[in-house]
Amino acid sequence: MMAATIDEIKVKSSKIPLIFEEDKRLPLVTMQFIFKNSGSVADGSKAGLAKFSSRVMNEGTKKLGSSKFAEALESRAIHISASTGRETFVLELSCLKEELDEGLKYFGMLLSDPNLSEETIKKVKTTTLGSLARKENDFDYIASNELKALLFEGSVLANPSAGTIESVKSIELKDVKEFLSKNLVASKLIVAIGGDVDLETSREKISKIIELLPKGRSNELIKYEASKDAKEKVLLKETQQAYIYFGSPYNISVESEDYYKARVAVFILGAGGFGSRLMEEIRVKKGLAYSAYARLDVTKSSSFMSGYLQTKLESLEDAKETVKYVVEDFVKSGVTKEELEQTKKFLLGSEPLRVETMSQRLHRTFMEFYNGHEIGHSFRELEKIEKLKLKDLNEFIKEHKEILDMSFSIVTK
Repeated sequence: MMAATIDEIKVKSSKIPLIFEEDKRLPLVTMQFIFKNSGSVADGSKAGLAKFSSRVMNEGTKKLGSSKFAEALESRAIHISASTGRETFVLELSCLKEELDEGLKYFGMLLSDPNLSEETIKKVKTTTLGSLARKENDFDYIASNELKALLFEGSVLANPSAGTIESVKSIELKDVKEFLSKNLVASKLIVAIGGDVDLETSREKISKIIELLPKGRSNELIKYEASKDAKEKVLLKETQQAYIYFGSPYNISVESEDYYKARVAVFILGAGGFGSRLMEEIRVKKGLAYSAYARLDVTKSSSFMSGYLQTKLESLEDAKETVKYVVEDFVKSGVTKEELEQTKKFLLGSEPLRVETMSQRLHRTFMEFYNGHEIGHSFRELEKIEKLKLKDLNEFIKEHKEILDMSFSIVTK
């Protein structure tokens, strides 16, 4: 097994980054076409357009139609799927080594002839609206979306990535065509391929598919700041529980040398489950909730901390004040030596589980490259965590008082 490498594919006047990792232990191949700045940040005025467009790409080609395209892949155990994140649009192919040529053939067909028809739009719209209608009573989903609306008011990040019933109803065939033609372009593309393949063969085969793409234009990703104003939104619903979601800015970037400290700090505060400060205070000491979490969300487009818990209707205020108290005490007093040692053990010990599959390893290398780090940055970060001193961590925690500017999104009766 080789470590991942960064190479490039020259197609016409473009140089496409290529992330490659050879692994001959199993006769399998995984390939991803990752388009930058093409996820929900590219929705524009129609919330959910990126996700909707990815669902259209999962409907096969216009020539074969949805069923025949799916049957052709299934008969050869080839898997092709489209998905979106906040910042990326991803097309993935996985297959047996012996089926790679066939897999690439269908991958190319999908890129050059997606099933763009009124009938497909109607079908995707029906399933999407059905899914959104079912979420109208998912109070976690509602509170989470309202929190993002508070933190990123007036920006594209304030909208749910799946869209709203109104925005999805307004999506038309021309919107999807325009989205795909703007975003599935060579200038936004990064390719990742791994498995039982060699670099030169991969480069040659993939370049033929890239030639099918228009060059297009790559645009700069906008960075959105989380609101510094502590806001609160309470939604009244027919519910037996209160749902409390909270969030605040976290002034750190993906390039920051101190990112590993933030990772350790938020793990101790609330990402670590049992033993974390929030869980200890809210569940163990006060019995206010079954679980309480906080997590760090740092990407190129935003940086914030968020968390959530459910509690009884009558203990809503107590739970909310406890969250504030725990975060304030955390910033003021820092962490203990024991908490730091336990966190080091967990983060270092669980690392192998994060890179078990080829898909996971390719994703990790992609994230290192995408965030501007050298390959192997993740392992160097673990070394820094191992050497992290209590004094340095507590100084870092005290510097980040912005996490006290918490906004709350609450669903209650």
